Amino acid sequence: MFVEILKYLSVYLASMVKFIGGPLTGVSLGLSYFETVMLTVAGMMTSVIIFSIIGRAFAKWWSARQKAKNKSAFNKKNRRIIKIWRSFGVVGVAFLTPVIFTPILGTVVAALFGASRKQIFIHMLWSSIVWSAVLNLMVFEFGHLAARFF
Repeated sequence: MFVEILKYLSVYLASMVKFIGGPLTGVSLGLSYFETVMLTVAGMMTSVIIFSIIGRAFAKWWSARQKAKNKSAFNKKNRRIIKIWRSFGVVGVAFLTPVIFTPILGTVVAALFGASRKQIFIHMLWSSIVWSAVLNLMVFEFGHLAARFF
């Protein structure tokens, strides 16, 4: 029983930080497709809830930290994020969060640009469900091919 809880917790926590970590952890621990999909969505949405609440404060802290390191506010990555936001808004950021951004960064970006918590939650939810189903399917069906090369 305790081992099963640790397996579930591992997938859940991995998905909170890096979305692809959930499917990879789930398949490596021998969990089912459905269990891994649900835990991956739950992990991402936990990060979304936490960082949509503290998103603006986190962004201010991060900005101050970068200024203290004398890093430029505008770099290649930041310009891409701004371009995505201007082109597609919260929908585009939510769609790309699981595959390009992390759940934390995607949520902070959406909060920083002024999206409401409700918008962030709704768009991140559908995005996490879609991408969790797709990425888990890819990992479960084609993961054995990657294992041959590594």
